[in-house]
Amino acid sequence: MKNHTLVIAFSAAVLLSACGKPDTSAPASTPAPAPAAAPAEPAVAENTAGKSVYNKTCAMCHAASVAGAPKPGDKADWGPRIAQGKDVLYKHAIEGFTGSKGQMPPKGGATALSDDDVKAGVDYMVGLSR
Repeated sequence: MKNHTLVIAFSAAVLLSACGKPDTSAPASTPAPAPAAAPAEPAVAENTAGKSVYNKTCAMCHAASVAGAPKPGDKADWGPRIAQGKDVLYKHAIEGFTGSKGQMPPKGGATALSDDDVKAGVDYMVGLSR
């Protein structure tokens, strides 16, 4: 029994003595370099605030083109509006506007919206319409 215990102890000592040492039994291989990746497109942050405002307020008229409201994505209808600049779009959306194609009530009729919320909604629709 003494010999059996001595063999086990010796085996454990040999195994533990190898811990933490590099394995030199096989030559190290160098991994092949990864192929160069194409430059990534810049990430575009989703306008979640604008999307929420659009879905809750703006879509009631803009999705169905009620009272001449331009549908998001209709480049022909949005193009001349976008060309006027965002300040004009923001002003018309916040203060309201009556034009040859229809009218826009102040803040789309949701007067509790902040000006920043209205601007986010405008930005969302413009983003869909470029």
